[in-house]
Parts: sequence; C-alpha cells; structure tokens
Amino acid sequence: MRPRGGTAAHVNLARRMPPQRFAPPSEVPGLAARRIAADIVDGVLHKHRTLDDQLDGAGAHPGLKSLADRDRALMRRLVATVLRRLGTLGHVLSRLLDKGIPSEAPRAQSALLVGAAQILWMDVPDHAAVDLSVRLVQSDRRAARYAGLVNAVLRRCAREGKALVEEVADKSLDVPPWLLARWTAHYGEATAADMVRALGHEPSLDLTVKSEPAQWANRMHGEVLPTGTVRTLLHGSVTMLPGFAEGQWWVQDAAAALPARLFGDVAGKAIADLCAAPGGKTAQLAHAGALVTAVDRSPARVARLRENLARLSLQAQTVVADAVEWPGPAEGFDGILVDAPCTSTGTIRRHPDVAWLRQESDLAALSALQQRLLRKSVSLLRPGGMLVYCTCSLEPEEGEQAVAALLSAEPDMRRVPIAASEVAGLAEIVTRDGDLRTLPCHLPHADPRLGGLDGFYAARLVKS
Repeated sequence: MRPRGGTAAHVNLARRMPPQRFAPPSEVPGLAARRIAADIVDGVLHKHRTLDDQLDGAGAHPGLKSLADRDRALMRRLVATVLRRLGTLGHVLSRLLDKGIPSEAPRAQSALLVGAAQILWMDVPDHAAVDLSVRLVQSDRRAARYAGLVNAVLRRCAREGKALVEEVADKSLDVPPWLLARWTAHYGEATAADMVRALGHEPSLDLTVKSEPAQWANRMHGEVLPTGTVRTLLHGSVTMLPGFAEGQWWVQDAAAALPARLFGDVAGKAIADLCAAPGGKTAQLAHAGALVTAVDRSPARVARLRENLARLSLQAQTVVADAVEWPGPAEGFDGILVDAPCTSTGTIRRHPDVAWLRQESDLAALSALQQRLLRKSVSLLRPGGMLVYCTCSLEPEEGEQAVAALLSAEPDMRRVPIAASEVAGLAEIVTRDGDLRTLPCHLPHADPRLGGLDGFYAARLVKS
C-alpha cells in the first residue's frame, strides 16, 4: 500500500527502520559529507540524539575530523534542511513511493531524505543529488539492492517534487501536529502559520559586539538590527571571521541578547547568572561592568564558558553546581538572571532537531524545574534585588504561566513592566503585562534569511 502523506507517514517509516551506519565510502567528492549527514539524521530520528551532541564534544561523529571546512558546511546544511523540511519531505516521498520503503533497507530512507532535500531546496545539480544518494545506498550491503528504487524515486522527485511541495505549502507540515495545535491555540491561526513559515528558512548569524556595531556590520557585509545586534549570513567557519580571535564579539541570537539588558545599569552590581553556559548573557553582564557569578551544573559546559570568557577578555566567577541546590553567598545578589532549561521550541529555526526530539509530555517536568529555579532565585535575592526570568520557549507554561505561578506564591515579588523604549521601540515584542515575547516571525525582512528572531520570553521582577 502507498503510505499516507505528511509527517505521520515519515514517522511511521522511521519507527520501522532501525539505524545502521554506512560502510566507509569510496573517494567520491561530496560523498563523505552526505554519508555523515545521513548518519546524523539517523541519530536524531532513530536514536533521539541532539545535533549538538553529534556535532561537537566527546559524542561527535568520528568522520567530522576528516571533513574539509567546505564539506563540513555542506553536511550541516544538509542535516538542517532535512530536519527543517521533514514533514514536507515525508509528504513528497510518500507520493512518489508505491509501496513505501522496505523495512529491510535501513539506509534507503536516509538516502531518499538527503537526496530529495538537495533537489528541492539546495543549489545542487539534480543529477549529482541522485547519483550520490544511489552511492549511499550501494555502500550499505542491506540496502544495495534498492539502489534502483532510490534512483527512480529521486528522478521522479526532480521532475514532480516541486509541484508536490506546492500542494502542501499552506499545510504547516514541518512542525509536529502537537506543536502546531498549541501555537494555533495560543497565538492564533494566522500568527502560527507565519511562525511555521519563518522556521522554514535558513537562519542568519547574529553577533553581539563589544562596540561599534555599524563598523562590524560593514566588515561582515551585514546590517545592524534596531536592538544593536549585528546580523549577517555565514559563509565559512565562525572562527575565521574578522574579530573572532581578538574577542570583539560573540554569537548570540538577537532575541537572546535582550533579557540581560533588562537589568539596566549593572556596573558594580553583584549578578548571578543561573544555568549560564555557554555564556552569552554572562558575557553581556560582565562587559557592562557587573560582578558576575555564572552557575551551571555541567562541568563540560562551564569549561566552554570559561574558554569563551577568556577569548573575550572578560571576567566572571564560575561555579559548577546545580542551581537549585547551590547555597549561594550569605549576602545574596543585587540581581539574578534565570535562563531556565526548557523545551527550546523557540530555537527550532537554529536547532531543527528540537521539533522532532521534544514531546508535549516534556512540559510537566520542565515546568516543575522552572518553578524550583524561580523559588531558589527569590531566596538568593537581596531586598530590592531584581530577577529576570527567561526561556527560549514558545510555550506559555514555560513563560507567562510560570511567572504567574511565582507571583501567586511569592507575595514579596512584583512585576516591573518592560517599556517598548527599552527594546528599541519594538512594541510588538512587549506583552500587555509588560513582559517580553519574541516570535520567529518578528522583524520581517525582504530576504527571509535576514529576518526573524528566536522565540523568547522574559519577565522582570523585583523583591520588595
């Protein structure tokens, strides 16, 4: 039987196809990048491993060490495109397959996804996308006999695929149904659709610069956003860009750069940054003159934070501890920033694996953790101290509802509304209650790659 279209078809295929690594590829240009891309896509869909885990650190794919920078960039874009367009790819492939992908061909699905993504959305000649996907299948002994199937399906995709994409252009297939239902209920159908469209585009590179944003925008061939962030398109490795080695800037989404500014003048104030790694907000606070204590439970992430601060020539005290259990200093803090662990649904454009790794059931445990962090933060604040709570989530349980629950439980805490003038006059990102709420569809641009923001929530509270 022909499988049904859309995300459900893809998920069903993924469940019945166990992952298996390719045999080492022959020396065909571009094949290694595609093999590793397929491995990493399998890691997300079958092993529930994050992209960060597979691309960096001890768990990184071993083949990455031998990839040239150009091939590494191609691999990353391949993976991101497959995951960003997974629902639409499921629809297209289900329409082109008469009987579905045989369960005994564990690599055929990956080869089809990688090949179709190149044909439909990447600047790769169709014949190259088809040929290399066929080679991927041929390099796997269990899938080799299906090389003809992969060849035929991808050739049809080259002829018919774009029309099949247009069939579902307004269907919002590229986020899981549970997320789309939530966003539609909370933000309205039109805004939810705008959000999904924004998530379909490759994101920009956002930089927080120490000074002279206009000069850095000119050097990076980018532009300065109203908030002061420098936005450009990445070509090559971040570490090779001007100013990186000199510590003149750090990578930080424009929305993520807003919460730390809500403290106002922090010069000389004692500020705790809980759940601080990788350290973008710590760097902002330290650069503004705060005496920062950066706390994170992960030794590896704190080590990365220290490396980042050293490159930036910025100072902060770092603590490896679970913030909920950390006693903190007896004298308390003038301010506390809580960038709480969350579902991260606001970062799907930059981290498209989040859409397929998170489940609605994750919300309960994360919301409980957020409440523990908030209560702990209140206990660490001095009277008159300020608490800025933020999450990179679009879910109200992790934003508006979390703060409402804290205010109900802690009568000593009150909200300090954020004014539009504090966020570059962007009134659309300030809620009726005076909180910050950015959406992926905010800051539209003629070039969609230069538009949009991560989905972020932030509230500012003070202890009486």
